[in-house]
Amino acid sequence: MADTPPEVSVIIGAYDAMPYLVQCLDSVASQTLGSDCIEIIAVDDGSTDGTGRCLDEFAARTKVPMRVVHQANSGGAGGPRNTGLAMARGRYVFFLDADDHLGAEALDRMVAMADAAGTDVVLGKVVGVNRNAAKSMWGRTVERADLYTSNIKFTLSAQKLFRRELLVRHGMRFDETLRTGEDALFTMEAYLRADATGSGISVVADYPCYYLVGRDDGKHLTRSGGYELRFDSARALMKLIAEHVPPGTRRDQLMIRPFTVTLLPQFGPAVLRQPEEDLRHKTELAAPLMAAYWTPGLARALKVEERLRLTCAGLGRAELLREVLAFGKDGGVPRVVRRRGRHYLAYPGFGDRRAGVPYSAYEVTMAERIDGRRVEPRTPLARRVAGRLRRAVRGLSSG
Repeated sequence: MADTPPEVSVIIGAYDAMPYLVQCLDSVASQTLGSDCIEIIAVDDGSTDGTGRCLDEFAARTKVPMRVVHQANSGGAGGPRNTGLAMARGRYVFFLDADDHLGAEALDRMVAMADAAGTDVVLGKVVGVNRNAAKSMWGRTVERADLYTSNIKFTLSAQKLFRRELLVRHGMRFDETLRTGEDALFTMEAYLRADATGSGISVVADYPCYYLVGRDDGKHLTRSGGYELRFDSARALMKLIAEHVPPGTRRDQLMIRPFTVTLLPQFGPAVLRQPEEDLRHKTELAAPLMAAYWTPGLARALKVEERLRLTCAGLGRAELLREVLAFGKDGGVPRVVRRRGRHYLAYPGFGDRRAGVPYSAYEVTMAERIDGRRVEPRTPLARRVAGRLRRAVRGLSSG
């Protein structure tokens, strides 16, 4: 019957997506789930390259029920996704970027997993095409993944299968005030709400569900911007986590993501090439986030150099941060200092009271290899705790 809701509403936000859009649309039409189980809602977000015309022409010939919306450019990915979400009728929703495409069995497998496990969010294996894609969370298929101890928190893009009832019940939408990171905020909220209700999150890792395509022109649906936007994104994600998870180990495990993936890169080697006023402004933006959400447990989950960089930023020690970065750039190897059974790495500022950085910022809390020698934390318990947290961090470089 025409009034029967589809299994999946595939929402495609499209902005100047030619010629990649052609394969994207074909991949939806060829899904083994069947055209009668799918609807496409495509939102042309003010394109100027023929994207809108391609969508209209495809809608006229495809067997998959399809609606096309043409709207003025919204300036970000959240706008077209919200437009599509408001129109969706399916039991599930899948957000597909117009540059990318699906594996033929993707929706079939993800819907089957969600139905069998009763989960509200399903992650399908992502494969990079001419670009890197997250790898650490695809080790095995899991009916119910643990949000806190697994690496799923490092893949917060919106390209997931979401149970629409979850989104409707909580009035979930993409935050259109964010120009980057709006997908991370949306997905983390879905994770948290699915975890809180006990419905949970699944992972389909034994089939390439999603092909993440690197465009030849380097452009993607997500707009880039200045560093202030990254701090906006980190601030929003930290606030969300704090609202849903009380202080303690579980909150620290989730906070690893915004601190290491979003905040830490702002205080990387590129700082040495940036104007002094930019670094000063960055430390001013970082200070309230460090004061509100940085904890000893979170600090101990990072390597010394990472922890030291963030500590310097939070304390406003811009010059010392530059020294630490220059030390690493020049190939410096810190001395290993042992005091009262603890090991420290003597990066710049170590032991200098004028620097105002606590010894804890330099302490080895997980195994680190320094100048070919393995340096271990103080106790076996510390090593085990640090190891568990560190394994959670390993997905950050590609998540």
